Amino acid sequence: MTTVAQAPTFDDAARAEILLALTPDVGPILRTRLLERFASAEAIFAASEASLQEVQGIGPKISRRIIGARHEVQLDAQLAIAREHGLTILLPQWPGYPRSLREIPDPPGVLFVRGAIELADQMAVAIVGTRRATHYGKKQAERLAAGLARAGITVVSGMARGIDGVAHRAAMAAGGRTIAVLASGVLNPFPPEHVKLAEEIEQQGAVLSEAAPTMPPLAGMFPQRNRIISGLTMGTIVVEAADRSGALITARHAMKQGREVFAVPGPVDSPGSSGPHRLLRDGAKLVTCVDDVLEELGPLAEAAPDQRGGNIRIAAEVLLNEIEHAVLQAIEPTGSMLDDVAANCAMPIHRVLATVSVLESRRLVRKVAGNRVARI
Repeated sequence: MTTVAQAPTFDDAARAEILLALTPDVGPILRTRLLERFASAEAIFAASEASLQEVQGIGPKISRRIIGARHEVQLDAQLAIAREHGLTILLPQWPGYPRSLREIPDPPGVLFVRGAIELADQMAVAIVGTRRATHYGKKQAERLAAGLARAGITVVSGMARGIDGVAHRAAMAAGGRTIAVLASGVLNPFPPEHVKLAEEIEQQGAVLSEAAPTMPPLAGMFPQRNRIISGLTMGTIVVEAADRSGALITARHAMKQGREVFAVPGPVDSPGSSGPHRLLRDGAKLVTCVDDVLEELGPLAEAAPDQRGGNIRIAAEVLLNEIEHAVLQAIEPTGSMLDDVAANCAMPIHRVLATVSVLESRRLVRKVAGNRVARI
């Protein structure tokens, strides 16, 4: 696997950026305004209370929060905790910070990560929905998450009860990667019964948050973390959601960020269907199977900046799992019979057929005639 580089050493500038990101009452919008006015986090903390209040949205209370942040946040203790537990800390300008998050209007000022964010995670889709999931909703979330995972797509969600938890577990069961975005600190997972799930995700993906590692969940952090869920992905799928569901907040963030929004229809008499049906009326893409998502997203190979500022091509082949790679290698550019591919890979024909469908969706192979396929 290709794992991103570890964060650099914390110099004074980096420490100031982390401190600013953790300062109470300074959300991503105010942080952006402050940086536009003062140019650096160090300059913000050196500013007078009067100067801080010249920034739109900052009054006496927040200006005092900023000036007192060095004592209130206890930055050294938080960094020591992160180091003790092997967390990765990422700032927006550092290698390894997700490129997709840099593109949103209000990127997190810092990310604390359990596990690892990998290059392949640039190809990600969010699956979100109600905590009060029905059997139907859980079944759809499981089916879609497993299908996306088998196609090499990282599944992102919020590790909440209901649809979120189902999506994470299904992606891992299918051998794929998953990322959980928390409203609490990564060392204080919420809900409490998902502590074990967080440990499992850490081994097969990442658990991340912009909150300090041990911070408890705060009500205002849940809507705020939803912009990270959508911002990490190419699109968001909503599976069961009431009219006031947090999943709809994630969908609205996705729309504002220019990402795709998908919705799974449900029974017309189910309260959990009202959210997805509203999204469909507003122009969301209808999802009945994973192919609906893959077709809408198009080719899954794109240019991404490397650490030197140039461009590298992320070929779809890099994102294949072991089985997909074996099947692809067994297919000749001029074409191969599916029976021959199965024999060369020592796989049952049904497994080869399923894998070829994934490779087709990723524009790596094409059917040429009957039971014959060729590499593109």
